[in-house]
Amino acid sequence: MKEITFLKQNAEKWEKMEAALNEGKLSNPREVSDMFIELTNDLSYSRTYYPQSTTTQYLNALTAKTHQAIYLNKKEEKGRFKRFWKFEIPGLFGQYHKQLFIAFIVFTISAVIGFVSQVYDDDFIRLIVGDQYVNETIERIKAGNGLGIYGTSSEGVMFIGITSNNIFVSFRVFALGMIFSLGAGYELFRNGVMLGAFHAMFYKYNLLVKSLLVVYIHGTLEISAIIIAGCAGFILGNSFMFPGTYTRMESFKRGAKDSLKIVVGLVPVFIMAGFLESFVTRYTNMPLWLSLFIILSSLTFIIWYFIIYPIRLTKKTNYVSATLP
Repeated sequence: MKEITFLKQNAEKWEKMEAALNEGKLSNPREVSDMFIELTNDLSYSRTYYPQSTTTQYLNALTAKTHQAIYLNKKEEKGRFKRFWKFEIPGLFGQYHKQLFIAFIVFTISAVIGFVSQVYDDDFIRLIVGDQYVNETIERIKAGNGLGIYGTSSEGVMFIGITSNNIFVSFRVFALGMIFSLGAGYELFRNGVMLGAFHAMFYKYNLLVKSLLVVYIHGTLEISAIIIAGCAGFILGNSFMFPGTYTRMESFKRGAKDSLKIVVGLVPVFIMAGFLESFVTRYTNMPLWLSLFIILSSLTFIIWYFIIYPIRLTKKTNYVSATLP
């Protein structure tokens, strides 16, 4: 059977299944299970005859979502919060690692641009953060306490201010994705250039390593979360620009729902980053081993939860779907 014929015979059925899943109309576990078995049959056929096609990719994603629904439709709602963090958020990243990688590349290139620009132009960073911040930082560097800004405010006030600002920034990066993904890309570029220029300023005073060990105590979580928020913005924008087999509005609804979940899922990460910046980073002379431990622990969490675990979860879901009749 030609792929176009296979699509014509089943596209309407798949769309109805997906719409029922998205709208939460499947309350009967048996109904969800029957749908899952039917989808695995279609997926098995598609894998056999069209292994590299978008049809197979689409069915794979739909089957994975249905598999999750089997567990999400359990009656005990007291586990809903736990399932959100254990399955839903990682499950989404199993689908959107491409957007996450693009966000990472955009931010990294931007940081390099900011670093190089500041190295060759001492006044470059002033265009970004203003003269007052730069002058105060230079004065602290000359006084032997270049990173002393982290200890200038009380812990509680600093925590509330930083955390709320970071959460606002993440939602802004996400929301600007509606501008055909360009808004999210711009915010990633702006934040990346700012970070690169900041590090270059300390590099010129031979304090780069010191600044990295201090800033990334909280920055590992904070910067990672901004990149992930950019990923959410790309998901939102791409869902409108590239609807695939859906109507543009239906695709946008799906993208908005998934990307908003991702941004909401970042709130605890920003809270932890705010806590570290307010209560820990201010101790700029902490032992090297402790600084490295915090940084590496944060990095390990980010890589595990947003990259490795989603891949394993997706492989497990695909294995279950492939082994069912």
